[in-house]
Amino acid sequence: MTMFGTTLDGQQLFGLISLLTLLAFWVLVWRRERQSMRWFRAWATRRRAERQAREGGADSGGSHGGPWG
Repeated sequence: MTMFGTTLDGQQLFGLISLLTLLAFWVLVWRRERQSMRWFRAWATRRRAERQAREGGADSGGSHGGPWG
């Protein structure tokens, strides 16, 4: 096989295929990492909003936070 005017033997061809496979693997890993980070940030934001809504709802119920009202 020739590539860019250079004849590749079996060992060079195997190395090229291995590098391309490794590159594809790392691209997949990188994409999944980005997806998991997006999911975690959305989950944390949703959790924070729920906690603030819950705490805000308890404060508006008439309780002033002390044992004497």
